[in-house]
Amino acid sequence: MLKIGITGQTGFVGTHLYNTLGLLPDKFLRIPFEDAFFQEVGLLESFVSQCDVIVHLAAMNRHNDPEVIYNTNIRLVKQLIAACESTRTTPHILFSSSTQEERDNLYGKSKKEGRELLEQWADRNNAHFTGLIIPNVYGPFGNPFYNSVVATFCHQLTQNEQPRIDVDGEMKLVYVDELVKNILNIVEKSQEEQGKGVKVQQIKIEHTSEVKVSQLLQILEKFKANYFEKGEVPDLANPFYRNLFNTFVCYIDHSTFFPFKLIKNTDNRGSFVEIIKLNSGGQVSFSTTVPGITRGNHYHTRKAERFAVIKGKARIDLRRIGTSKVLSFEMDGNQPSFVDMPVWYTHNITNTGEEDLYTIFWISEKFDANDTDTYFENV
Repeated sequence: MLKIGITGQTGFVGTHLYNTLGLLPDKFLRIPFEDAFFQEVGLLESFVSQCDVIVHLAAMNRHNDPEVIYNTNIRLVKQLIAACESTRTTPHILFSSSTQEERDNLYGKSKKEGRELLEQWADRNNAHFTGLIIPNVYGPFGNPFYNSVVATFCHQLTQNEQPRIDVDGEMKLVYVDELVKNILNIVEKSQEEQGKGVKVQQIKIEHTSEVKVSQLLQILEKFKANYFEKGEVPDLANPFYRNLFNTFVCYIDHSTFFPFKLIKNTDNRGSFVEIIKLNSGGQVSFSTTVPGITRGNHYHTRKAERFAVIKGKARIDLRRIGTSKVLSFEMDGNQPSFVDMPVWYTHNITNTGEEDLYTIFWISEKFDANDTDTYFENV
């Protein structure tokens, strides 16, 4: 079992990497990291001495003064090297650099020089080092105005703000889960090849999507118009659209947007309610739940899912993995409504009434017993 630590564990990519490692307890043991470790030499030394692998993600991306970005990023690399040398430990270090290495800015310069410092450390100590050249990363939970323009646009659109395009350039993007899979593949391959090949390497992470900023904004604006105003879910067959949509819905204020009330059309024949308008596939299911019983307590990393209560009373609880805040929604079939489940949110539904609860479920993929994308964790 490999012991892996992540500097910048609570950041955008760090959070996704840490949570994904948690899905593979038979392969990896996570060594917790806190930002305070860079403030205390002893804590940083203790951290590095426990790790077989360190993924160095801690860095500054934005600041009003570019010199602060450069000095901070170089300092963090030097501190990591010093901790390894003082403890005489040689973990396999993976360093997140950027395609901005090629640009004439201090952020790109800090990444290139940081990578070179770690290469020199690896040469001196006969250690393994991998420099990762990473394109623009997007995905759920990125910080707007900091991590990516995707995060910024999603935040602005879901908050009814108007995004602005400063430069309509072509963007090469990689989804955060795709990046994490690349990192884990590199880690595992390097362990298999220990003692056989080159110890210092540079790997370019290939982008999986390419889009102009204006085209990106058009897609997200269409998501907003169709989802907010028409109740439509887009076609999620294309992985880029699926990943963008899963990112977009994570920026909705779930505490105020849900439960979303459905229109109940009633006449002398009975009632009729539209549950979901799909441009996508997947499957629709129906369940009854007896009073006091809870269903669910699981989460998905790529599937979109909707719970619609059509009869009885229920409470739906959601909690983002790695956090403690629980969102609770009281629902009643007399006013049919639904809640959509964001990726990486564990969720359940409980019958809180005195009669059977009737629920309709939609999920964006047909069930595959060999790839369920379903992970159990109590809310």
